[in-house]
Amino acid sequence: LAAVNPGMKVLDVGCGRGEILRHCARLGADAYGIDYAPVAVNLSREVIAHTGETPGKTGVGQADAKKLPFPTHAFDRVLLFDVVEHLHPWELHEAFLEIRRVLKDDGKLIIHTAPNVWYDRYAYPVVRAFRTLMGQGDKYPADPRAFLVDHNQHVHVNEQSMLSLRRALGKAGFAGRVWLDSPPQGRQNPLVLHALRTAVFKVPPFRWFFQREVFAVAGKQG
Repeated sequence: LAAVNPGMKVLDVGCGRGEILRHCARLGADAYGIDYAPVAVNLSREVIAHTGETPGKTGVGQADAKKLPFPTHAFDRVLLFDVVEHLHPWELHEAFLEIRRVLKDDGKLIIHTAPNVWYDRYAYPVVRAFRTLMGQGDKYPADPRAFLVDHNQHVHVNEQSMLSLRRALGKAGFAGRVWLDSPPQGRQNPLVLHALRTAVFKVPPFRWFFQREVFAVAGKQG
């Protein structure tokens, strides 16, 4: 989706462990990462140090997504993976404006964020009730932010829907495709449950609520 090609300059905002930088450099792009957390910067530098020779250059530094330390029109691609949900709305808007500044006029912003807030608000209570009837309610806490990863209760502050992300991008001067998807679950469900699950994940309007993750590929407007 990012269509990273040799010779491009790529910025990974919130680079985390650095594996995306490594992958882009192996594709021949010059890949630069920033993260707000010093531990993430150190992890990324360690990953890069053990990558070996790559066709593309790499660099990592500590910075704020709202104040990117790069010149205007510097990057062909900006990646924002699993960052949006950690920024308050005003912070996200400022980050989008900074990303727009450093992005080339024909560049692309690629986003992944989870969960789909409509899932948490509307579908999760249905799923929890259904799983409780099946005797699996202990795995589904009342707060969907505590499902699987407890600390999300403390670090998720701005989950998105397909519509809200499109609106936030438009407000910052971006336009593009925003859509929903979900990772494979790898579950072996009874035939009836499998058919029901397929329906709610594939058929509108149910899929707007049951798909878990939000993606976007956007460019500058005007």
